[in-house]
Order: sequence, then structure tokens, then C-alpha cells
Amino acid sequence: MQSNVYRLSELFIIFFLIPVSYALSYPIWIKVSLGVIGFLYVVFVLIRIENNKFRVAPNLSWKIFWKRTLIQFSIIAVITILYMWFVDRDNLFVVILNKPLFWLVILFVYSLLSVYPQELIYRTFFFQRYRGLFKSDVLFILLNATVFSLAHLFFKNSLVMFLTFIGGILFALTFKKTKSTLLVSIEHAIYGCWLFTVGMGEMLGFPT
Repeated sequence: MQSNVYRLSELFIIFFLIPVSYALSYPIWIKVSLGVIGFLYVVFVLIRIENNKFRVAPNLSWKIFWKRTLIQFSIIAVITILYMWFVDRDNLFVVILNKPLFWLVILFVYSLLSVYPQELIYRTFFFQRYRGLFKSDVLFILLNATVFSLAHLFFKNSLVMFLTFIGGILFALTFKKTKSTLLVSIEHAIYGCWLFTVGMGEMLGFPT
């Protein structure tokens, strides 16, 4: 399971073949089964093969992390508010203004049940399994952002693909610096929850 051929084949199946297939029409129970089996496989490999210790933040202080994240968040907030104001003003902050309790519930569920599993797969697993296969940091980070964007192909929305590609770059850089699933999950949750809050949740699959 540690040979280059095995890992490259694994990368292709998990991060290209299955996500692309999700954009095709076939029974939902098969898609769900593939997702569950894939996730269990990832957890198994991380624990039994890669001996992952799930350390919180071995290479970066919390102060540096929050400073960097809040600066990036401020830029994202301004850009997305302007986008919603000019493109879809009726939905600007629509959920938090009309259904604040529902908004809180969705933020909690999304952060716990969606964000952490995504980061476990797309950052922790991806970095530990495939980093050694690539000599270039830039190429590897771009590849990570690409497969993260592909995971959202089933939305069939070019803006979603673009946003998740940019997000993938930010999350990959954070994980490269911190080696922490927790910290990159916090960053991912902040940006994702904001997009839902600002009114872009529907195109990203949030219930509205």
C-alpha cells in the first residue's frame, strides 16, 4: 500500500474517478455507499498505515493562525458582500435575517459533520499519502486545490468550482504550515459558514 504505483492509483480513484462520477446520473444509494466506503478506507489508512497522531498544531502558534485567518476572512467578506449586493441582493443575509435559529443549527451541523471529514480526506490524508510523490510544493498545492474543486463538480456550477479551488489553495497552505486537521477545519468552517451567512448557501448545497 506504500508503493508509488499503488498510491497513484489510489489518488486517481479517490480524488478523480469517484468525484467525477458523482456528476453523472446513477442511483443515490450507490453514491452514498461509495462515499461511506471511501471515508472508512481513508480513516483506516491514516490510522493503520500512516500512523497518524492527529496533533493539534505542532508547527504554528494559535496567534499566528488567527491573525492570518482573520485577515483573509476580512478580504473574503468584503468581496462576497459586494458580489451579493450587485448580483443577488434579495438573498443578501437572507437566512440569518429570516431564520436565525435555523442558521445556527446549520452552522453547527456543517462545521461538525461536513468540514472536518472533508479536511481529514483532502488535507490530512492527501498530504500524508501523496506529498512524497511530488518534488514541487507549488504543483502539489495546485493539485490539492484542483481535486478539492473536483469534489464539488456535482453542483455543476462554475462559480462553486472557482470558490472551492481558491479555498483549496488557502486550506492547503494552512495545512502545509500547521500539519493540523483541527486548525484547517476551523479555517474551512469560518469561510464556509460565512458564505452561507452572506447568502451564497443555496449554490453550495446548504438548505435554505
